[in-house]
Amino acid sequence: MRMRKKKHSAERIAACGGLLIADPLSLHGNFGEIFGNGRPLMLEIGCGKGDFAVGLSSAEPEKNLIALERVPDVAMFALEKAAATAEERPDNLRFIIGNAAYLEDWFPPHSLERIYVNFCDPWPKKGYHKRRLTAPSFLAAYSRLLVPGGELRFKTDNSDLFEWSVEQFESLGLEITFITRDLHSDPANAGNVETEYEKRFSSMGVPIKSAHVRFDREIVLPEKEKKNAE
Repeated sequence: MRMRKKKHSAERIAACGGLLIADPLSLHGNFGEIFGNGRPLMLEIGCGKGDFAVGLSSAEPEKNLIALERVPDVAMFALEKAAATAEERPDNLRFIIGNAAYLEDWFPPHSLERIYVNFCDPWPKKGYHKRRLTAPSFLAAYSRLLVPGGELRFKTDNSDLFEWSVEQFESLGLEITFITRDLHSDPANAGNVETEYEKRFSSMGVPIKSAHVRFDREIVLPEKEKKNAE
């Protein structure tokens, strides 16, 4: 369901301007300039209303986090949540409003320590699988953006998307360092930062699936797969 347009969203986003990277291209990849330090950089793709980003900011104060959201009216809520908690947590969180298709325009090669993909659109129709954030074209892009040994951390409620994603990881020879099909019953859940979707689905009894994937090399897709991804 498409979110109804929010009143005064532009003004509300502008009021949180100190947390927003309005023109990531202008940084030329120098995100240390924004944070004033050279700490390791993490990225959340599709941050929604910001529960996870704000929680992770507090949980990992020694790292910097960029939270990306495509829909401005959704990003508005995340920005306001981050602004409301700014005095309670480290100054290590910033937001970009934009499409994940432009990641390689914004971030230099091997600049990210970790990428989070939480509860992304499952694009259930077969012809749209290439749009999934765990499709080979995106995984190849992550391999160029992550530092050697960097990690993708993936969570979803959708079983079909999860099993399909695991197939993609394995087919590309990626190392799955952690996998569970019921995260909230797993000992690893002790350090888990929940998203707003995760709270909703788990309260309904839906098992949360999760995988951590290590990237040790850049992925080069065959020409046929490159064309299919376009």
